[in-house]
Amino acid sequence: MPAVVYGPKQEATPISLSVAEFTKILRDEGESTVFDLEGLGKSMQVLIHDVDRDPVTNVPRHADLYAIEKGAKVEVSVPLTFVGESMAVKTGANLVKVLHELPVECAPADLPHEIEVDVAALAAVGDQIAVGDLTLPKGVIAQVEAEDVVALAQEVAVEEESTESVDMSAIEVEKKGKDEEAEA
Repeated sequence: MPAVVYGPKQEATPISLSVAEFTKILRDEGESTVFDLEGLGKSMQVLIHDVDRDPVTNVPRHADLYAIEKGAKVEVSVPLTFVGESMAVKTGANLVKVLHELPVECAPADLPHEIEVDVAALAAVGDQIAVGDLTLPKGVIAQVEAEDVVALAQEVAVEEESTESVDMSAIEVEKKGKDEEAEA
């Protein structure tokens, strides 16, 4: 599988990866993972930056790998996983997931594969979970405002049925097609 490795101190270099090994890393670790890349003369830590997948089979076709500078922090969007049960949702409210990924900054060793959001905190309609309410792993800093909403319990809007009737005789219909009188 073709791929490219690049970074602040790494010139863009095209490489080939084993599809089986890369797919195993994606399946086991996820896209926000750092792994060691061998074979370019030196071992380097890389972060999966982007993956192009076949639209039918979902098999990776190409990958962009970001070479991490030693000692530098990385900025990555980490997927959010929603866990637990919300009392508001059980009683008929909608769970609205505003964010699906959270942009974070951290050292490569501290990079989480996912961040859990416990929706049990949504006890009533109108309750919300903000970024500041999340428990982030040690060394991980959110790159959005603490007040930004992650999820909320929203009242289900019921559309009222209209009782207004339409007078069909007042609607004028335009005739289309050949005019029978013009043919005669």
